[in-house]
Amino acid sequence: MAEPRLDHTPEDEDRSPSSEAPDDSWRSSYRQVMAIGEFRSLWLAHALSTIGSNLLNIAAVTLVFQQTDSPLAAGFTLALTFLPPLIAGPLLSGVADIFPRRRVMVVCDLLRASLIFAIGIPGVPLWAIWALLFCSVLPTLPFAAARAALLTEIVQGERYVAGLAIFQLTAQVGTLAGLAAGGYIAAMLGVNMAFMANGAVIVLAALIVLFGVRSRPSPRAEASERPRLPVMIRDGSKLVFGDHRLRTLALLAWLAGLYMIPYGLASPLSEQVGGGPTSAGLIMAGPFIGAFFGGFVLTRLIPPPTRIRMLGPLAVLASLPLLLWLFDPPLWLMIVALAVSGACSSYQIVANAAFVLCVPKEGRGLAFGLVAAGLQTAQGLGFLLAGLLAESFNPNAVVVCAGAVGIVLAAGLALPWARLAGHTVELMNQTEKAS
Repeated sequence: MAEPRLDHTPEDEDRSPSSEAPDDSWRSSYRQVMAIGEFRSLWLAHALSTIGSNLLNIAAVTLVFQQTDSPLAAGFTLALTFLPPLIAGPLLSGVADIFPRRRVMVVCDLLRASLIFAIGIPGVPLWAIWALLFCSVLPTLPFAAARAALLTEIVQGERYVAGLAIFQLTAQVGTLAGLAAGGYIAAMLGVNMAFMANGAVIVLAALIVLFGVRSRPSPRAEASERPRLPVMIRDGSKLVFGDHRLRTLALLAWLAGLYMIPYGLASPLSEQVGGGPTSAGLIMAGPFIGAFFGGFVLTRLIPPPTRIRMLGPLAVLASLPLLLWLFDPPLWLMIVALAVSGACSSYQIVANAAFVLCVPKEGRGLAFGLVAAGLQTAQGLGFLLAGLLAESFNPNAVVVCAGAVGIVLAAGLALPWARLAGHTVELMNQTEKAS
């Protein structure tokens, strides 16, 4: 029997098998996706939002440090960005399944921009900065859920995977651009102007979505079809955790809370090899460099069915390089190991695509929001726990333990996924036909 394809369309059924050569049309999906005007608008808004988010982080940390001269206060400022998903992620993500998703994205961006503009007003007290920063992160939760669900309506199947890969690769570049732009603007024009520039970038992203993406009705167009959010959260949790396939994909995604621990310990790891802030920055950049190239290879050179079956092994390999810290590696080897880990972690692109496309249309926003909130929470708690352990134990030992636990958990998830992979490919094809 022929292997099911992720880029299967109804037109494929009209083709004669005898006249069809071995198909590798999925390789051109990047060009096909970028040729879609709505996708280009969504992608450009995503790039601007990524730059804005990182510009906000560096501006907020710089402003708080200037006011307090306290590293602890600056660290707490950054940690605030992890709290909203833990507290309100499931609740707010459900908004993406109640209202039209384009409207949700535009309103969330405009609300977020107004809060950021408020932070940039000179003389805002520290407590207000923290409160406004916390609130400015909240709109990103329904925004991300709405964007993920909307993307499945613009592109499907293998084009969705390619589109998601483009988004991920753009995020890597946008992170570096945002940090660089934030540092430059803060140094040249002042921290307050950095906030104003950030707000302007987000407003521009909202306008691009408003005029570049057509309006679509919400999955629950009639008011009578809109259940209360607590009911949606309950049903969404049952949907994700009651389905063995979706539950496994969610847990595979949350493994990032373990293999990303060196990112949170970059400063102490750098200090152990006699480095400083520059070395710590290189350690933090390692996983993102690897993810950039790994994501490109995985989505451009590996056939779709093979990718799906590689999820489990790649999840194991993402944590494996952390065992090198048993041997007190030099800085260059740390960076190489983290780049390899990042390349393997690009399985997240495929897991994300499989998860979103396997969820029923009317529940995609909430289901994606639940898993995304869990991912951010796992990373935040991982950084916090690693930092606490590093106070009492050697940071290298903490990294090794994280790697060992990650390998064991990933192997435990890879075994059931080996049985689920084939059926997942088939279900994704069926979902594409139905859409």
